[in-house]
Amino acid sequence: MTNPRDRRYHTPGVLKLPNDSVARLRPKLQGRAVCVTGGAGFIGGHLVDALLSLGCRIRVIDDLSNADGRHIAELVDMEPERVQFVHGSILDDRALDDAVRGAHTVFHLAAVSSVPRSIAEPERSYAVNALGTLRVAEAARRAGVGRIVYSASSSAYGEGERLPKVESDVPAPVSPYAASKLAGEHVMLAWAKSYDLSTVSLRYFNIFGPRQPADSPYAAVIAVFARALLSGRAPVIFGDGLQSRDFTFVANAVLANLLAATADRPLRGEAVNIGSGSRLDLLQLARLIAERCGATHLPPRMEPPRAGDVRHSQADLTLARELLGYSPVVSLEDGLSRTIDWYRGVRDHCANDAGT
Repeated sequence: MTNPRDRRYHTPGVLKLPNDSVARLRPKLQGRAVCVTGGAGFIGGHLVDALLSLGCRIRVIDDLSNADGRHIAELVDMEPERVQFVHGSILDDRALDDAVRGAHTVFHLAAVSSVPRSIAEPERSYAVNALGTLRVAEAARRAGVGRIVYSASSSAYGEGERLPKVESDVPAPVSPYAASKLAGEHVMLAWAKSYDLSTVSLRYFNIFGPRQPADSPYAAVIAVFARALLSGRAPVIFGDGLQSRDFTFVANAVLANLLAATADRPLRGEAVNIGSGSRLDLLQLARLIAERCGATHLPPRMEPPRAGDVRHSQADLTLARELLGYSPVVSLEDGLSRTIDWYRGVRDHCANDAGT
């Protein structure tokens, strides 16, 4: 299950939800059978941690194309009766049927989740994100699943000038990734209307946090900035640095998934923004990370803008509050501090290993 060639160090990075959230969620989730597609990945792994702590029985399906599987392997070793792993693709119906069998809820996170990667590999991005989501919906329907919670993307909004982004805005995707994730939303809506399958699409806004990979050419900006600055290198900004994002700590995304899974009201394919409700430009972000890394002497290096990147994003959270009872529980500043501490721990451990 674990890629033997990958020897990267993984500090636990396990997140804790607020006590009041746990008290509300545990009675609804204790003993529930769930499936997590993409559960070996960054957000999926944190979600599996939370589900396990809340008493769920979990089956994870992941092809390990974007994850090394080490964290899930550790959970399976610790809790073999409650965590099972299916090594397979969501494009494989047989593997999917095995993964969703007996599940009450499917959390669908498996994806090719990068705008630059989708520019380089548009067909693969669309196959996994659009066709793969259709296959997840069909597998869930065959298995009699009660609800699908789909990880969608705020990239669906595209370049619309209005801020904050509201779910009623007309989608205008500008990358293959955005188009493919929007197609997944349409699957959720159509399967809710056609087959009476309870579904909801969570439009994530720039999720970050511990355990997010930083060693890929497609890595997310906070991970890349942190890795560069902790290594004594200037971070790279593509564009003028004034483009802004709604950076959202991963614990908030995990909480949104749990709230969506346990919502008592019917969910009929709605798209719901999940973010912090604020925004920060990349120059400000680089400065905040540099301060936490003790590297304010390393200003960012500017490069030409990349295709497919939107200029600004910020979530309106009105519907999330009304439909799911969601509001962020970890601020950007606190989330950045926790994240940088984790990357610093990885760096220090690797340095100690190199010195022994």
